[in-house]
Amino acid sequence: MTDGTDARQERQRLVNSLENLGVAFQATTLPVLLDSLLSTELTIQQLKVLAVLATTENGATGRGLADTFGVSLASMSGLIDRLVAQGAAARSQDETDGRVRRIQATPLGLALVRRLMSARPELSGDILARLPLEDLRALEQGMRAVHRYSVLNAGPNPSPNPGSDSGSDSAPAPPKDPRVPRLR
Repeated sequence: MTDGTDARQERQRLVNSLENLGVAFQATTLPVLLDSLLSTELTIQQLKVLAVLATTENGATGRGLADTFGVSLASMSGLIDRLVAQGAAARSQDETDGRVRRIQATPLGLALVRRLMSARPELSGDILARLPLEDLRALEQGMRAVHRYSVLNAGPNPSPNPGSDSGSDSAPAPPKDPRVPRLR
């Protein structure tokens, strides 16, 4: 066997092992994640809209949200009214076109989305504090690499060679204007 074949086999073994660990983490953390989801007063559709608002720098229009979710403008307007009433979203006048109203997530809405979408109980301070220093260093290095390639693949030109190492420990900053995929 060649060194290249050995490296490919080792890479595949590690990827499989990490995928299995991911499934195990999901199974053990699901109750914590469900608790967060069930404790919110928002409907699933409201959470979806709020998630889109939380990921757009300049907010969105009611028409744009209605088109994205495939619902009527009247339905979306009612949903936005409920988000505004709960303090999770706010309407404002568009800076370039005064006829247009933009909807943005409020700090409360952003906090809610972060709590629900990025909850990682397996990475809680309690668990991390008990890990040996060597494991913490390895975890940090691995998470930096995952973040680095996540950011590279989020842009218009995904990294062509995820197996190469750039040699940099610091992850690049996320793009300033992330594009929100259509959710239909």
